Amino acid sequence: MRNTNIIVAASLFLAATVVAAQAPNDAQIASIVVTANQVDIDAGKLADSTSANKDVKGFANRMVTDHTGVNKQAVELVTKLKVTPQDNPTSQSLKSGGEENVANLKKLKGAAFDKAYIDHEVVYHEQVLDAIDKTLIPNAKNEELKALLVKVRPAFVAHLEHAKKIQSSFAGKS
Repeated sequence: MRNTNIIVAASLFLAATVVAAQAPNDAQIASIVVTANQVDIDAGKLADSTSANKDVKGFANRMVTDHTGVNKQAVELVTKLKVTPQDNPTSQSLKSGGEENVANLKKLKGAAFDKAYIDHEVVYHEQVLDAIDKTLIPNAKNEELKALLVKVRPAFVAHLEHAKKIQSSFAGKS
């Protein structure tokens, strides 16, 4: 469990470091956005089908709905702009980290699953917000892409707060 959080933090730190080392272009930012959302969609679908906790299931369902909506907006925008999302070390790291998280979650059941899923969601949304604020928005050259990132940011903040609220409800429970 603790290892999962360390792995997630390390992969997100690595992704942020790679992005910081070389500022991403708009095509790379598009790929990062789509990949980051897909990672949360995949984890949310697993949590929705695995958890018996109504709060966790509700949160997972919200992640699937909201992140699917953001991806739809991102795909519509890049299609309109005739930009092809460009795979890059950050999107690759996000994808492999997401796959590893899902694999680790599949080994868990019950309260252990719920806690691991929500703990990951807290760390993940903190890291995504950091990347949005420090890397993606500042480096987006296209104003519509930048506007989309600014527009969806409050949803990520709300997701983080919701995850923290559920996480705090687990405090003291073993």
